Amino acid sequence: MAIDPFVTTFPETAFPVGDGPLSGLRLAVKDNLSVAGHVPGSGHPGWAAAQPAATRTAPVAATLMAAGARLVGTTHMDELAYSLMGENAHYGTPLNPAAPDRVPGGSSSGSASAVAQDLADIALGTDTGGSVRLPASFCGLWGWRPTHGLLPDAGMQPLAASYDVPGLFARDAETLIAAARVLAPAAEIPVPRYLAPRELWAEVPGATAAALRPHLPEADPAPIFSAEEVARLQPVFRVAQGADVAEVFGDWIRATDPQFGPGVRDRFDGALALSPEEIAAARAARDAIRAQVRAALGSDGILVIPTAPGAAPLLNTSGAEMDRYRNAAIRLLSVAGHAGLPQVTMPVAQIEGAPLGLSLVGPAGSDLALIALAAARVAAETLTA
Repeated sequence: MAIDPFVTTFPETAFPVGDGPLSGLRLAVKDNLSVAGHVPGSGHPGWAAAQPAATRTAPVAATLMAAGARLVGTTHMDELAYSLMGENAHYGTPLNPAAPDRVPGGSSSGSASAVAQDLADIALGTDTGGSVRLPASFCGLWGWRPTHGLLPDAGMQPLAASYDVPGLFARDAETLIAAARVLAPAAEIPVPRYLAPRELWAEVPGATAAALRPHLPEADPAPIFSAEEVARLQPVFRVAQGADVAEVFGDWIRATDPQFGPGVRDRFDGALALSPEEIAAARAARDAIRAQVRAALGSDGILVIPTAPGAAPLLNTSGAEMDRYRNAAIRLLSVAGHAGLPQVTMPVAQIEGAPLGLSLVGPAGSDLALIALAAARVAAETLTA
């Protein structure tokens, strides 16, 4: 049975609310972002028990509240944000209302579920390897992973600092743009140059590509990666992320031996076992990928890629099959993560009766322009439908 997406809910008068462009909108906040007076549990009871109540609200949330958004609650998440499917061995799985027989995606599962259920209008999540983008695709939402370092990360529990960003969910483009304008500086891409690299599209099944291709702009299919480089995207991410994870949680795990769900336990064990040589090689490879992607985009390039390999996996999918899906997803999701670039996913298609997102990845700092381009494309399709 699906769980309520909220860890804690707040009455209307719990926090001061500003008067601004977000007035009337309800805000949900992932439970690894601080809210004054609340213990940020990060999806794990052992971690929550060791944390003090926050003394101030994370600036990224406070900025939205100052602009008029009313905080309605904090949301469930995967254990310490180290998963992508939305399942939590301690608390359960929030509902995916767009496909109730499927997972909602994670680790920002509760934030996606709350917006998709119309219990919030906007929700903050965090995104390291896809934790905003994947749930947005699974739940039929708009999702934004900002340029790395663009938004303040104070009050955000880190997982892997070289990839972590706060991000946003909304049900429609107009609401996402309104919230993003409060958080991000203006940006322009006067004449975008669309790229749909064939080697990245080859990573998804034919049915996924067929569902998404009618929504593509005219785009250059020339590759930016070799087949060997595509194959390295996920392993490089696994090690580079794992090195950061071990720095954050290693001492606590060794001291307390906390209980984790099977997949999460395996990932933590792997992170803590990495050698200095593996870490150095992965970080060097990440830097090379970053330079390669940024060079391909320049100041006007926009990658157009599938957000996910396909529909959300069914509930109770085997661990082995979940791992295969996760690895395939990370090959797509890690492109923006490695490069530190913004990505917006838009709900444009259905497959197997479930939502499917298409993503735009833009140059560093192009966030608002990227969201506007995505919104304009979807609006144009709606007018001509």
